[in-house]
Amino acid sequence: MIPVQLILKNFLSYRDATLDFRGLHTACICGSNGAGKSSLLEAITWAIWGESRAGVEDDVIHSGAKEVRVDFTFQNNQQIYRVIRTRPRGGTGVLEFQVETPSGFRALTGKGVRATQDVILEHIKLDYETFINSAYLRQGRADEFMLKRPNERKEILAELLKLNQYDELEERAKESSRQFKAKVEELERSLESSKTQLQQRSATQAQQAELEVELNQLQQIQAFDNIQLQSLQVVQHQRQNSTEQLSFVRQQYQNLSSDCDRLQQEQSAIKSQLSDLQTILSQETQIKAGYAQYQTLQSQEESFSAKSAEYTQRIQQRQQLQQQLTKQVNEIERQLQQAIAQLEVLQQQEREIQHTLTNKSEVEAALAQLTKARNRVAHLDQLQMQVSPLLQQQATLQSQLDRFGATLIARLEQLHAVENQLQRTSRRQPQLQQAVMDVKTQIEELEKKRVYLQRVQEKGQERRHFIERLQAQQREYERVLGELNQKLQMLQNPNALCPLCERPLDEHHWNRVADKTKAEYKDTEDQLWVFREQMAFSDREIQVLRQEYREISQKLASYDALREQRGQLAAQLQSTSDAETQLQQIAAEKQHLERSLEVGDYAPEKQLELQQLNEYLQQLNYNEQDHALARSEVERWRWAEIKLQQIKDATKRSSQIAARKPQIEAQIAELQSKIQLIQTNSESAKQIAALDRHIAEINYSSEQHNNIRTSVRKAQSWELRYQQLLSAQQQYPQLQVRFQDLEASRHARMSEKQTIERQLESIVAQLEQTANPTAQIETLQQQIAARRRELDEKIGQLGRLEQVAHHLEMLQTQFLQQQQELQEAKRQQRVYQELTQAFGKNGIQALMIENVLPQLEAETNQLLSRLSANQLHVQFVTQKAGRSSKAKKNAKLIDTLDILIADARGTRAYETYSGGEAFRINFAIRLALAKLLAQRAGAALQLLIIDEGFGTQDAEGCDRLIAAINAIASDFACILTVTHMPHLKEAFQARIEVNKTKLGSQLHLSM
Repeated sequence: MIPVQLILKNFLSYRDATLDFRGLHTACICGSNGAGKSSLLEAITWAIWGESRAGVEDDVIHSGAKEVRVDFTFQNNQQIYRVIRTRPRGGTGVLEFQVETPSGFRALTGKGVRATQDVILEHIKLDYETFINSAYLRQGRADEFMLKRPNERKEILAELLKLNQYDELEERAKESSRQFKAKVEELERSLESSKTQLQQRSATQAQQAELEVELNQLQQIQAFDNIQLQSLQVVQHQRQNSTEQLSFVRQQYQNLSSDCDRLQQEQSAIKSQLSDLQTILSQETQIKAGYAQYQTLQSQEESFSAKSAEYTQRIQQRQQLQQQLTKQVNEIERQLQQAIAQLEVLQQQEREIQHTLTNKSEVEAALAQLTKARNRVAHLDQLQMQVSPLLQQQATLQSQLDRFGATLIARLEQLHAVENQLQRTSRRQPQLQQAVMDVKTQIEELEKKRVYLQRVQEKGQERRHFIERLQAQQREYERVLGELNQKLQMLQNPNALCPLCERPLDEHHWNRVADKTKAEYKDTEDQLWVFREQMAFSDREIQVLRQEYREISQKLASYDALREQRGQLAAQLQSTSDAETQLQQIAAEKQHLERSLEVGDYAPEKQLELQQLNEYLQQLNYNEQDHALARSEVERWRWAEIKLQQIKDATKRSSQIAARKPQIEAQIAELQSKIQLIQTNSESAKQIAALDRHIAEINYSSEQHNNIRTSVRKAQSWELRYQQLLSAQQQYPQLQVRFQDLEASRHARMSEKQTIERQLESIVAQLEQTANPTAQIETLQQQIAARRRELDEKIGQLGRLEQVAHHLEMLQTQFLQQQQELQEAKRQQRVYQELTQAFGKNGIQALMIENVLPQLEAETNQLLSRLSANQLHVQFVTQKAGRSSKAKKNAKLIDTLDILIADARGTRAYETYSGGEAFRINFAIRLALAKLLAQRAGAALQLLIIDEGFGTQDAEGCDRLIAAINAIASDFACILTVTHMPHLKEAFQARIEVNKTKLGSQLHLSM
């Protein structure tokens, strides 16, 4: 990924800024602390991955702004891409991803921020964690890898390689292994239980066979009894048929007897009817004469009915006219009654007014009582206004006294609790003293170890100083050896000159100079070997001191905790020693509180104030009951005011009545004369008189009409008798024929009755000859029922045994299946156990590290050779022999990650190298790690960002950093170095200067 352009709007300290990376190869981002240098790098990470140092997403928005936007254009795999990320304050962000085409940028944005982020990662093949561990060299992290212990280096490398996913797989494999182990244990328990149940299979089969034999025997006996029962039931059925036939024949006999009796009765009835009809026929002449007289009376009645209809019509007309006349009179009479009622009301009001006026003196006396009662209430109201705040103050004082008493009670309870706690604390004093002595002994032992640790540290410093002196002497002897070696090489020339005076040497002088130089070379070499031996011995001694220092430091780890514990125990012991004094003080305070609560002499000022207030209230002598009685007295005499108003109203009303009364009397006289006129001279009265004359002309007598009606009703019986005569003349011949038919039917029924009677005698004789098998049937049925119950019980037992047998068969099948499942579960458990080992630290992770380390070592040495002119070489060692008291061949190999560094003088420890050499080693290893991580992510490392170099560097360190950057500049398309040191930025021609202003951070690019 090669940056092309960065546009910022309201991002962190920037308001509006644009940075064009085109033409930049190695550049320095410089500025004072807090100017916004690192914010440029965070803008890149926020645009691509949405990651920044902000804890809250809205914190990346510039203070006071509503929205942030970052446009980042970069090149990747010969293709130009642009990422635009925006976010409104308090809202949801928007992410756009575009690729450059000949016609402009084309969108690659997915559906949503997450989908677009996945598209970006797919194209750049680099996630955030890989970027900050590869292309981004953070401050103070360059030598972190070298300064860690060997086992910690492997952990760091595993973390950088993202091998923690194998830890998750290991945990999942462990969990699956545990699950299959639990399943194996469960299947084994289930198989053991099934095996125990299957052992009962043979006993169950034997019981089943025995029950089947018993069932066959019972079923044979039951079949024989059923046959015998069926034969008896046939006999019983035949007897029942005979009994039913007997009942049927008896019913026929009874029916025939009933028919004979019915025919006999019907003959008697017809005979009686013939006699009645003969009587009616004998009165034929008398009946016809009476019927003729009835017809004559009926004609007269019809004539009177016509007169009655006309008479009734005229009467109804007269009633209607009379009703109209009465209505008019009633209307006037109603008005008359209203006027009379008004007059009576006025007279009644006159009497009431007179009665009201007669009570005037009594009302005036009541008004005097009302005034007196109101004055009494006004006095009590004033007294109440004076007493109310005093009563409220009294209640407040009493509440305060109650609260003070409750406070004393709570304090007394608190003192009881503290007293109990102090007593328990006092009893713990011997234990605390012993604990203090034990902790003190441990601290004294550790303090001795601290003194010894200080001596070990001083000895180690002394050894290091000694090694430094040896190293200085070693470098001096190495320089002398180099000079002597140069002299020897010069002496190899046949025309060699003297190394000192530069004169030509003859053979004798040449031999002397050569021997002397060789002797000096040998002495110097021997002395150098002694120094190296001393250094090796000192290194081993320092290693022993370091090991001893670590062991003592581990033992001293609990020193601070023990001192803190000693302080706590001492404080507790001091508190126990003060417990007795506190108990005495608490006892005295308890006694004082109990006496105060008993006597009630607490809060004397409040009690005195309450007493004075009570006395003053007694002097005021206000009583709420008297106040209420006074109010009721006012209410009792309030009627006088009402009566006084009534008297005033009555006087006014009396004058009004005197004016109204003559008008009503005149109206009454006028209405009375009007009624008399309507009753004599109105049109309705005249019509009524005409109708009265016409009614007299009709001459209708209701009495004569009623007599005729009575005669008609009396003669009406002849009409019925005449009808009976006609019916008798018609029925008499028919009844004679019916009487003869009944006589013939009765004789036939009598003959049939005799036949049925003979049949009854035959059936009864047959039943008497046949025995009744009911008792035998009941006995057999009871036996069959009892045997059926026994059969049901046996069948139930057999069913249960068959169910058990079926269950055992299924259990056998399940047993075989569970055996297969057990084998499969054991196999799966072994598989996951092997996967656990494979995913563990010593499995795939170790294998991947072993595979990565040669590549890392090769890349590091390639970079280191360019940085050190092929003078330094690094080797990574992953295993070494552990300490063992036995022979070396039996020593156990342990995992490690040692880094061996070699130069022209041999292999040495990292600590023995100078600052410049150590810097180049650190830089090469860190850069090799960065390239390795980028390659594993599938991306080429084209961008390198160095934040503040490798810690705080002096002038020489800055020169080394610049030299290192220049040495590897050809491997990268863009290198950015972030710094605030002025002497470092001067080394770069391209500088991106960042300044903090009131308008936000500003950028200035100088080439």
